Amino acid sequence: MEDKLTLMIPGPTPVPERVLQAMARHPIGHRSGAFSATLERVQQQLQWLHQTRNAVLLLTGSGTAAMEAGIVNTLSRGDRVLCGDNGKFGERWVKLARTYGLQVEVIRAPWGQPLNPAAFATALEADVDKTIRAVVLTHSETSTGVLNDLQSIAGHVKTHGEALTIVDCVTSLGATTVPMDSWGLDVVASGSQKGYMMPPGLSFVSLSTRAWQAYERSDLPRFYLDLGRYRKAAAGNSTPFTPAVNLVFALEAALTMLEREGLEAVFARHDRHRAATQAGVKAMGLKLLAKEGCGSPAITAVIPGGDAERIRQHMKKRFDLLLAGGQDHLKGQIIRMGHLGFVCDRDILTAVSALEAVLMELGEGHIKPGAGVAAAAAKLWP
Repeated sequence: MEDKLTLMIPGPTPVPERVLQAMARHPIGHRSGAFSATLERVQQQLQWLHQTRNAVLLLTGSGTAAMEAGIVNTLSRGDRVLCGDNGKFGERWVKLARTYGLQVEVIRAPWGQPLNPAAFATALEADVDKTIRAVVLTHSETSTGVLNDLQSIAGHVKTHGEALTIVDCVTSLGATTVPMDSWGLDVVASGSQKGYMMPPGLSFVSLSTRAWQAYERSDLPRFYLDLGRYRKAAAGNSTPFTPAVNLVFALEAALTMLEREGLEAVFARHDRHRAATQAGVKAMGLKLLAKEGCGSPAITAVIPGGDAERIRQHMKKRFDLLLAGGQDHLKGQIIRMGHLGFVCDRDILTAVSALEAVLMELGEGHIKPGAGVAAAAAKLWP
């Protein structure tokens, strides 16, 4: 069979038919009144998703573009920052910050373990001279399937009083609650190919009032990623540079679907799929990489015991179902099962049953036929 690929990876994620149809529309002028009306509607939807009154700025670029914009618009060369690093994307923050000449102090946790909020509290409390300008971290660490305790860490930053909270929410926005205003987050970055249920190509960044104050004194170089340009244009329902017009059509369609489902229902669905996936793989005798109770609602990292790449290859060959592998030192050791965005109960059961069948075919472990599916189903319909 052709064109039956099922994506169960942490991005890109499956795209709904109506989103694809919206993207297939004939382009219109990006300075037209019709496009301005679309941008106005999309802005309202983005604020709803981010649970914020702040503007959510739309960039044509990947989630990393939004991350970089968050750094270059709020900090200055030589600024002291704390970076959380417990996976590939925490490492990316460290590299990005050092690229711009920031004084980076890293708070680490082993891959598979969450960042310890107490470690941030200790460092912030010791900063009596208030020289720490920002705390930078990833909410949902895509490489390991760990959800960091962003609310607690942000609370410690608020107590500090001077530092900003800058956070990568690329795989958490749309999969779990990220109430920007109530948690006091200052910079929130995300990307379209995850919980937004869209193809790659757009990213989003929102700044708090405190972050905009930091923008005024920031001296890092920027041009295309100068968020002041985007804020000024957004006030008139426009963009400073040519946007990906058809991706904006897709965005409006996707956000309309999420609105129709409702925030709490979206988050409950992702929680249910996390629970079902975890239960299914455990019932097959497999282990989870993420510490118990810290698994991301977007992705589950599984330690299969055997050759993870061989298992992934057979999943693709036998069922045309794509899972992600491990990164860096975890390559060949883990399988990452995405369950965010346009994913339903059927997809979870399909992925769990296909994995079970492949493990049995390859002779990996001693699996009782149907055990994984039964355990997953029990979580989907308790």
